[in-house]
Amino acid sequence: MADAAPPCSAPQKRGKPQGGRPWKKKTKREKNITQGSSEDVLRMDLLALMKDRGIDPEAPVDLNSLPAPGSEIEVEVHELSSTGDGLAIQKDSSINQIYTVPFVVPGDVARIKVVRHLVQDKHSMADFLSVVTPSPRRDDSRIQCQYFSRCGGCQFQMLDYADQLNFKKRIVEKAFLNFSGINLPVPVGETIGSPLQYGYRTKLTPHFDGPPGGRALKRSGQKAQFANVPEIGFMLKGRRRVLDIEDCPIGTPVVRKGVINERKRVADNLGQYSRGATLLVRENTKRYPKGDAEIPTEINDGDTVMVEEGEFVDVKTYETNALAMTTEYVNGKLFTNPAGSFFQNNNSILKPFTEYVRANVHPPSTTPETSPIKYLIDAYSGSGLFTISLSDLFINSVGIDIAEQSITYARDNARLNGMSEERCSFIAADAGELFKSVTYAPDETLVILDPPRKGCDEDFLRQLLRFAPKRVIYISCNVHTQARDVGFLVRGSEHSGGCAYEVESLRGFDFFPQTGHVEGACVMSRVDKKTVESTV
Repeated sequence: MADAAPPCSAPQKRGKPQGGRPWKKKTKREKNITQGSSEDVLRMDLLALMKDRGIDPEAPVDLNSLPAPGSEIEVEVHELSSTGDGLAIQKDSSINQIYTVPFVVPGDVARIKVVRHLVQDKHSMADFLSVVTPSPRRDDSRIQCQYFSRCGGCQFQMLDYADQLNFKKRIVEKAFLNFSGINLPVPVGETIGSPLQYGYRTKLTPHFDGPPGGRALKRSGQKAQFANVPEIGFMLKGRRRVLDIEDCPIGTPVVRKGVINERKRVADNLGQYSRGATLLVRENTKRYPKGDAEIPTEINDGDTVMVEEGEFVDVKTYETNALAMTTEYVNGKLFTNPAGSFFQNNNSILKPFTEYVRANVHPPSTTPETSPIKYLIDAYSGSGLFTISLSDLFINSVGIDIAEQSITYARDNARLNGMSEERCSFIAADAGELFKSVTYAPDETLVILDPPRKGCDEDFLRQLLRFAPKRVIYISCNVHTQARDVGFLVRGSEHSGGCAYEVESLRGFDFFPQTGHVEGACVMSRVDKKTVESTV
């Protein structure tokens, strides 16, 4: 038995590993990586590249052999992570350390600055400096934003749009490979592109930080003031610092005008601000039939844009008040929402997107007349995009959302589109409570799921399996949690006494061109249905 330490001995200091570097304490971030998060997605991509390169992920990392933070090195980019960053290895080095590098594509040789080494995660973070040798897939003449490679928004402006869509298809494929736990019976379809690749965002929210020392002044009872106009824009890539951005080319024309005007307003009224703020610029549309005498004959070029849209003329303005109501049109349907609320920010893709969902309402080899589907349950319905857009296909539709205000706006939107509550209704409740009040026959019901990024909780999925609707269409802004949930439904009989589902089709939609984001749409049909209760 070892001798006990003297009762009054000094605390033992933790030693240092050979080489003199301090032990790296595992961070809270490293301890709390959740499934489907960007950290988890990156981890899976790193492991895949390590396997491909023959790198042992369990091998210890000698920090002394790695370039010190702040060093500039050349790396060769081997892969794009689903996060949008490149995965690179130092050129002409025997050390296979992987570096995550933004604004690069596979085949690039880039000069980077090492930021830090994440020993627990088996990779290093780096800043992009320049391209030494461009990949054949890279063409910097495509870049339309002067802030690209600094702003944390866009990642792929140097890529051909077809390459962007192929990359996003690969994101969906990897998501289901890594997180679903199933073998897909069908290949992932081609990603549906956005009709607009620039000028598509109907909402932008630039922001600025408070004056230096503002918190200390506030604690001492003094009012903080700006000495100069602050940087107003978006986050600098990889930093907690605002990058001053005068114009954003992915915004719609009128939203871009609004950003310019809002920046000027802040500068002209700087004395009114003693802290940071987020600005809001949201597009608003007023539609007129062509030839209508009410169409404005004079518009203010500084805050208005006039657009011909088929048989209509749309007068585009913008709102900066989060509570002000805004209007937009999707497939001829009118939707109103407060400017600060959530609604899809790329109106140009909503037509092909909703048409795709519409085309998959009924089972294959059936027509609307012969289809068994007569009812729609729209879970996480928001202000009613799917419930209202698809209502003509059903005898009755119901939308549900936990946010009572969203349901209020959904009901208003239904009335604005001439829909009665008997035909199209909405319930304010948690999605998990939905099936307690639904009386639809499961064999005649389609359920649309469009949850937040975290996906559906397991209790809700179990209730869905017990209800056992004939068809399910799962829409998601996070294809990784979508893959997890779809896997749960496909393995349904393992989780409840209900049914199981089969993936009928799966593809991505590019709601945000030039970025690494992709929206997933998965169509499922019920298989091997067992005897289940029609309600929970």
